[in-house]
Amino acid sequence: MDIVTSDQLKERIEEALDPIFVSVEDVSDGCGQKFEIVVASGQFAGVAMLAQHRLVNKAIEEYRDRIHALSLKTMTPEKWEKQKSNIDS
Repeated sequence: MDIVTSDQLKERIEEALDPIFVSVEDVSDGCGQKFEIVVASGQFAGVAMLAQHRLVNKAIEEYRDRIHALSLKTMTPEKWEKQKSNIDS
């Protein structure tokens, strides 16, 4: 079984969702089975959070069977900018 990398997941998410921001962090100590993903995309506008998560899962479905745990945070670009400005303050 091949190890899934953060770069592979990020590439698929970028191709599928055209995000303004995407972060994929391997939190599995390198075994490629646990990831934290944050995505901000215009495709999430007007879409319920569960449906947003389904869009991300669909984007990475070719790797999903090799991932043991996945933490997703999804948001619209507007929410991302607001959150980012709160962090920068």
